Amino acid sequence: MKVKGLRWWVIALIALATVINYIDRQSLNVLWPDISAELYPDKSMDERKAIYGWISSVFLFSYAFGQLIFGKIFDKVGSRIGFVLSIGFWSIATALHAFANSVMSFSIFRSILGVSEAGNWPGAAKANAEWFPSKERAFAQGIFNSGAAIGGIVSIPVIAFLTIYLSWQMIFVVVGLIGLLWLIPWVIFMKAPPNKHPWLTEEERAYILSGQKKQETKNVEPLEEEYNPSTGKMLSHKESWGVIIASAAIDPIWWLFVFWIPIYLNDVYGFNVQEIGIYGWVPYVGAMLGAFFGGLLAQNRIKAGWSINKTRKMVITLGCLIMLPALLMLANPGEPINAVIIMAVVLFGFQTAIGNIQTLPSDLFGKNTVGTLSGFAGMSAKFAGVGLTMLVPFLTSGGNYTPAFIVGAALAFIVMASVWFLCPKIEPLKAKN
Repeated sequence: MKVKGLRWWVIALIALATVINYIDRQSLNVLWPDISAELYPDKSMDERKAIYGWISSVFLFSYAFGQLIFGKIFDKVGSRIGFVLSIGFWSIATALHAFANSVMSFSIFRSILGVSEAGNWPGAAKANAEWFPSKERAFAQGIFNSGAAIGGIVSIPVIAFLTIYLSWQMIFVVVGLIGLLWLIPWVIFMKAPPNKHPWLTEEERAYILSGQKKQETKNVEPLEEEYNPSTGKMLSHKESWGVIIASAAIDPIWWLFVFWIPIYLNDVYGFNVQEIGIYGWVPYVGAMLGAFFGGLLAQNRIKAGWSINKTRKMVITLGCLIMLPALLMLANPGEPINAVIIMAVVLFGFQTAIGNIQTLPSDLFGKNTVGTLSGFAGMSAKFAGVGLTMLVPFLTSGGNYTPAFIVGAALAFIVMASVWFLCPKIEPLKAKN
């Protein structure tokens, strides 16, 4: 049996896994007002935010190590088994949240969830490098990144709706089961990499392999010019640090909204879980549109003859310049509808930039190094996210979120500087003499 356009089925399944990934992680964010009221009725809003910030920081801290761990795992065992391990463990961890009743138990289950969910990103970068030619990678990454936005759009109203009929404990169980069901089509479709997949047409196989930046022979053995250095040598290139620092600067902006949109609406506007479900999904519409826009814009420019270097830098810079004024406008947004629309603009700019940042490892190194650099970049990003997440309860004391948004604007400047100054020319690197 041959399946036309099999590479698009692969990236669609990964995007669906990302939707599930965000439903799993957003469950606690949306349910926290109800959970904290039940478990901590005598504590103030700021005290509950501090507890939530700690639990969320544990998640991100674990996520950081998971990025590095799963980057290595995906490079060793491949995309098929890597995703089975990642989504299998994170689905079980989500269901275990039903048994949490203290800061310690929530922290333990969030830690397991963080380590296992982290595999989704280096895994997607790995699959993207394997299944797509260079000119399509930014668009494929945009499809994958749109899964995060769709997950945010879907999860907040759905979880809020489920609270009408189910306890918060049962909601975690239901959400965990969804991920286990995803494994069935993944194992069926992802039989082998493109050079050996029995369902891939010869035309598509040739298109994928001939479009890789490092050509492969008919025996599908990589030529010597594909650069896959050791970890130490990889880190000796300043371009690697450009990717790592850009990731560390931009990622906390995303987590600022993923973790705190429901809490912000509850803290500033006094919304309950059902009201959060009405408003909280709007910013993710901007994120979804930005994911497609960034990928399509990069693909369009490359087809028009722009170099990878010019394209990546232009799109990343554009995304940052969209974020900057919107973040500052959030200092005084007025009505809640204005706040969530401005947040949508921020996340549009974020997704415009992030998809092209995440393709940088595959622009610079061979396929056997992509997962490792993506893992390092992801780990640094999550450590930076931990720092900001732990600061937010203090920065927003009394319900004033302006300092947090100013920090976000400063981070956007750092993203642009790291890409322009540490990656002077984005192109396949070669071994140093």
